[in-house]
Amino acid sequence: MPRARGVVAHHARKKKIMEAGKGGRGARSKLYKATKENVERGMAYAYRDRKKKKGDFRRLWITRIGAAVRLHELSYSRFMAGLKAAGIEINRKVLSELAISDAAAFATIVEVAKAHQG
Repeated sequence: MPRARGVVAHHARKKKIMEAGKGGRGARSKLYKATKENVERGMAYAYRDRKKKKGDFRRLWITRIGAAVRLHELSYSRFMAGLKAAGIEINRKVLSELAISDAAAFATIVEVAKAHQG
């Protein structure tokens, strides 16, 4: 009979996966195979969504900037073109924060963008 090797390592791996699967419903937290499949799927989603999160935030910032710029009778695209023409390099995250927290400063930036649009 061959000697059993790697039992401790296998048990440790299994324990790690079962620990990660806690909170699953039914067999997904109780049975090893189902838990392993569930954990692997969850990790794949987590990896994908860490990348997706960046685009989601950019989309949110663009929506906020667009809404704030509309109050000054300007479209988002014309606003961004005006900023580029004026040589103002402020990223969308900061612009969206300005639109929310400091309306006066944002209004000043909008006026500069309006003056420089073609």
